[in-house]
Amino acid sequence: MTERARAEGGAGVWSGSWVAERLGVELAGDDTLTGLLGLALRRNPKRAHLLVSNVLGKHVPQSPSVVYGHGVALGRRVRELLGAEAAERAVVLGYAETATGLGHSVADGLGPAPYLHSTRRPVTGVARAGGFEESHSHATSHLLLPEDPALLAGDGPLVLVDDEFSTGNTVLNTVRALHERYPRKRYVVVALVDMRSPADAGRLEEFARDIGARVDLVTAASGTVRLPEGVLEKGQDLVARYETRTAEPAPAGPSGSAAESGPARPSGSVGRVDLRWPGGVPDGGRHGFTAAQRDRLESALPGMAERIAGALPTGARRVLVLGFEELMYAPLRLAHSLEQITDTDVRYSTTTRSPVLAVDDPGYAIRTRLVFAAHDDPADGPGERYAYNVAGAGFDAVVAVVDSAADTSALHGPDGLLARLAAHVPHVLLAVVPSYVPEAPQAPQASERPAMLPEPLRGPDFSSYAPDEVGWLLQDLSDVTLEAPTEEREEAIQSGGAHYAESLPVEYQPSEQYQELFHAALATSATRLARAVGAVTEIVLTERSPRPVLVSLARAGTPVGVLMRRWAQFRHGLDLPHYAVSIVRGRGIDANALRWLADRHDPADVVFVDGWTGKGAITRELAAALSDFEVSDGVTGFDPEIAVLADPGSCVRTYGTRDDFLIPSACLNSTVSGLISRTVLRADLVGPHDFHGAKFYRELAGADLSPDFLDAVSARFPDVADTVDAQAKELLSADRTPTWEGWAAVERISEEYGIHDVNLVKPGVGETTRVMLRRVPWKVLARAGAGADLDHVRLLAEQRGVPVEEVDDLPYTCVGLIHPKYTRGATGADGKAVTL
Repeated sequence: MTERARAEGGAGVWSGSWVAERLGVELAGDDTLTGLLGLALRRNPKRAHLLVSNVLGKHVPQSPSVVYGHGVALGRRVRELLGAEAAERAVVLGYAETATGLGHSVADGLGPAPYLHSTRRPVTGVARAGGFEESHSHATSHLLLPEDPALLAGDGPLVLVDDEFSTGNTVLNTVRALHERYPRKRYVVVALVDMRSPADAGRLEEFARDIGARVDLVTAASGTVRLPEGVLEKGQDLVARYETRTAEPAPAGPSGSAAESGPARPSGSVGRVDLRWPGGVPDGGRHGFTAAQRDRLESALPGMAERIAGALPTGARRVLVLGFEELMYAPLRLAHSLEQITDTDVRYSTTTRSPVLAVDDPGYAIRTRLVFAAHDDPADGPGERYAYNVAGAGFDAVVAVVDSAADTSALHGPDGLLARLAAHVPHVLLAVVPSYVPEAPQAPQASERPAMLPEPLRGPDFSSYAPDEVGWLLQDLSDVTLEAPTEEREEAIQSGGAHYAESLPVEYQPSEQYQELFHAALATSATRLARAVGAVTEIVLTERSPRPVLVSLARAGTPVGVLMRRWAQFRHGLDLPHYAVSIVRGRGIDANALRWLADRHDPADVVFVDGWTGKGAITRELAAALSDFEVSDGVTGFDPEIAVLADPGSCVRTYGTRDDFLIPSACLNSTVSGLISRTVLRADLVGPHDFHGAKFYRELAGADLSPDFLDAVSARFPDVADTVDAQAKELLSADRTPTWEGWAAVERISEEYGIHDVNLVKPGVGETTRVMLRRVPWKVLARAGAGADLDHVRLLAEQRGVPVEEVDDLPYTCVGLIHPKYTRGATGADGKAVTL
């Protein structure tokens, strides 16, 4: 039997027969029942058996169109039952964790009804609107945390959705709890299957009479489970006997007959895909989901599916989109959209808290089990989590979808989900959906801000810049060891084991030859730099604000911010405030720094500053982060347009030049940026009320060239003043609309060179220099005929054994390619890159 057949069950074999034969359990009812349900054994002292749905998308990977179609069809039946007028006033409530996606799908079928699901995840600052218990569950407490407390207070029908209606206890507990606070006249209970016993069948109607409300039931199928006497004890004995011999399959083994004794060793690749989730759209219904939010999600789904499709390995024919516990609807809709735009065989399921015995038998519903550590800091403490029927199912790739609260070090650890998946699947992609946190009813006043927002760090205590040159909205991590060898960082980043902002590269100490090159480049480019500094500052003063607040993106933007401040002082006598803040690709800008700025300045006066643009990733990151900040904090006015010295990628409209030339500050790291490291964002060091971190390398003071760089450029200001006036006038009258030409080139290069990851393509002289200094370079593409601007890149390439390839029609002077699929085995003993 093939791996795929093993996971999905043999032809003609009911996936409940193994349990039925050994425990005497019978499933009786509609003819469709055995097609909808299989059976497994719980590792739960409260109930022996588990009804395993084949169409829910929880334990059994299924076509997303089948999963979504069942929920939507139930919603349409509810609409027919209620009538159009009542349906317009209905609210849908789903149950965590299993029915969160089903309930949302029912709401879609019902129409414009708002949706809410219960949750087991407390959220700081969000008041409970109710709660109830699920008596047979492994995790019983349900919370209701709507952003809008009025969501449950209306008088329209309440539609309650669960995957199965087994005893009715959960629904009775819910209705009882809610009816006391929010009484209404009508309830509709929706489930895929109604499996109540005859004794339980009349309880719901009797309860409805007691509270004076109407309760209807809508299901896809109905039946009963007949349990013999002593089934709980028999089931526990059976679990105990099989637990020691059936667990997570060994990665190299063909079946689930061998338990894995330790952490799985990843053999597949792990990468990330940036969904570009629409700002302001919740990740699900934990705090409510409105019709307007549904419309925004619908319009964004095709684009997100295209990005997933583009990130999948070439030739992937069978792909699983794997959701995460309560996060079921977002991955379901992503999988459904992916299924619609590709010919790929797409399946969908999610991870779960539910402990279930795995038995590799066609007559058993749970064939394989992957065990991994909980990774969202659960309120009930650490523990095991599970992914069923994934190992051995023949998937070419798995797209793991989690919310940002669950994108933690535990997810990426050796016993985390990604490592477990990579041990069984050739390609794993991580897609992170931003965790939606409702806005507080009233934002605290400035005087109420917590003490974690201190005044900025300033030199000479932090950085070698003068104290009036820049204030750093960072926390000092100078006493923490954060550096790791470049090769180790590269392997961890590309494997998904770490984010690049969680560690620091060992500071590159330039050779004497390289330092001579820096000084020569500075001497030849200082006038060019001064013109660009003057031009971009004049544009800012004319178009953005007469008294701007300069906020540079640490650290590459900081020298530029200092120079712009100096120009404003030299040319206009202005003493502009200047701060440096952290922004991290994939994590956004430091929200606490934004709060500090909003407390002390008009956000409309803030101008974000960076050194240059590459492919525009930071430009997009800032725009998305500011949009999220508006939603989370209700603060408006921050302009996402970045002001840069050079815009070779044509990504912004506020720039001094679009030439791609050597900005000497790109040649070095901290020793040209005030002796400050790149910024660090790591959960164990940066709490929710902290600024991002960075280090001050005081020990490098003897090699510091930061003042030399600033003084060399600002010394040319008097010489270029007239030229700047003409250049700024020309730019102000020109069409500076971004063309994103650079982004198109990056995508083309990514495909032509077989990299298939734009994050490994670093365009422009500045970014190429960073690749040579901080990452493991593969090769450099140089525009044919490029001259002295590339001298330092050629020198670094020679030192690191990296080939330089001349290319025609390159919009940049050069492009650096990070070593694709890097492992330390891909370099020689001297650490130099090798040709693939």
